[in-house]
Amino acid sequence: MLSAVPVSVRAQDGAAASLDAVMDKVLWGDFRLDPTVLTYMGLDTGAYGWARSQLASGGMAGRVAGWSHAERMKSELAKVDTSSLSDLIQVHAGIVAFDIDSRLHARKHGLSHLGTPYVLTQQDGLYGSVPDFLDSVHPVETADDAEAYLARLDSFAYALDNETELQRSEAARGFSAPDWSLTHVSNSLGEMLATKPADALMVQSLARRAADKGIAGDWAARAAQILEGAVYPALSRQKALVDNLLPRTRAGDGVWRVPDGDALYADALAHYTTTNLGADEIHEIGLEQVADLLAQLDTELSAAGMTGGTVGERLMALNKRPDQLFEDSAAGREEIIDWLAGRVEKSWEQVSPAFAQLPPQALEVQRVPVAIEVGASTAYYQSPSPDGTRPGTFFLNLYDMNDWPRYTLPAIIFHEGLPGHHLQTGLLTGNDDLHLLLRNQYIGAYSEGWALYSEILADELGMYDGLERAGALQSWLYRAARLVTDTGLHSKRWSREKAIDYFGSTVGYPDNQTRNEIERYITMPGQACSYKIGQNAWLSGRERARAALGEGFDIKRFHTLLLDGDMPLALLDKRIDQWIAAEKARLGV
Repeated sequence: MLSAVPVSVRAQDGAAASLDAVMDKVLWGDFRLDPTVLTYMGLDTGAYGWARSQLASGGMAGRVAGWSHAERMKSELAKVDTSSLSDLIQVHAGIVAFDIDSRLHARKHGLSHLGTPYVLTQQDGLYGSVPDFLDSVHPVETADDAEAYLARLDSFAYALDNETELQRSEAARGFSAPDWSLTHVSNSLGEMLATKPADALMVQSLARRAADKGIAGDWAARAAQILEGAVYPALSRQKALVDNLLPRTRAGDGVWRVPDGDALYADALAHYTTTNLGADEIHEIGLEQVADLLAQLDTELSAAGMTGGTVGERLMALNKRPDQLFEDSAAGREEIIDWLAGRVEKSWEQVSPAFAQLPPQALEVQRVPVAIEVGASTAYYQSPSPDGTRPGTFFLNLYDMNDWPRYTLPAIIFHEGLPGHHLQTGLLTGNDDLHLLLRNQYIGAYSEGWALYSEILADELGMYDGLERAGALQSWLYRAARLVTDTGLHSKRWSREKAIDYFGSTVGYPDNQTRNEIERYITMPGQACSYKIGQNAWLSGRERARAALGEGFDIKRFHTLLLDGDMPLALLDKRIDQWIAAEKARLGV
């Protein structure tokens, strides 16, 4: 049992208590499978202090254990009689069922997760995730923390070798990434190995933070010794495998190239969109919304005096205007981080008219660590720890400064910050009335849909200035174009080059950013479709509530739905209907 971890302050009995007990077991199993989850959540202390020195196994044994855990949890959940539960708790049971079923659908294809069919890609693999985790998540406050860091560094070599063997076996059954992706992996591994151990991020991070806290010890030398004696040899073995696979991996780009790839993609779409929409339907939705957003952008750009060429051509020209660019220098990189931090500070006040409460956790803006920026996403958000010791963090990849014209930045900071991910996640992680499993659940169509809906809400709140609204429209356009591109790649068998050409000419993104986007969609089939499908659901649900309640509709009260946790879109629709009924009763209408 998780007696040392406060999962909920609700008094429970009967079926509700049984459901909580199942969620306890899901959490406990997840913690055992991947102890870093406890560190992310700030819970690796006291009875759970053992987790701070451990990593996930990285191999097939962990994958099989994950499947067994999901099977046991499905059996446990089936014993809970949900018919007597309240409407909200029935929704919570549905969230847990969706989570477990998604894990078992992945097992059907022999995978850990439906959206990551390849062990090693330009963005997947311990070679990138563990250094980033050690630098940005693992705490170094005491000598014990530093010792735990070294233990994890030592475990990194073991996990890498397990991962290498898993990739070897996966390649034998046809699951290795396209050659261009494996080339990225090989190059990244080569760059890591070319760095002297003493200069590596994994050594410098520990040494710097220990010094900042005045923790005596020869931490740099000890970490460098582990890198040289254990981690680097394991990285070398992984690189040798990748180089061997490069000329042998299957041709093509979409997931159709792997065994039973069409069925895998259908399951991935169902998982990420949480709907029954097929690839052809999603493709058509994308085409329709692309056309609508291009028309809106044409009007917006024309009003700003930009009338020549297609919308994509005008956006590309805007990307290169000197007034839109930050300097490609250390000073320019510092300026863009400071600029975004200023918009974050301003947004706290700007969003208050639409929310009854705001998250208590701070939001920081940081650069993606240089050591991993080549293969990392262009931007991403890291949730705050539930105990408040680690703030929410927005990471921006500054490898290529041309990726970030000024007019595009407000939409992304509102998406990742407030009123987007940070507001939603902060409210959720601070909601002690919700079980800990549900506070840390991630369902892309809900969460990414909320963040993209938040960009519309920011427009309604007057948070964009001048051309920044064109940046917002471009952001929605690029999510609509994702529907077309993702289904094009994985269902209609587009090549990477065709996808890059369509996406770039339609959305008008800088070349490097366009290429990175397309390469991400290829190695995460279906994930890119969650955003726009989710945005559509949030917006249509809100307008349904507004129409039903008329003048009695209160957007602050509507947004309290966030406190219920991430859920599949069908359950969100159900929850909105329940909320409408409750509001009608409150208003007497």
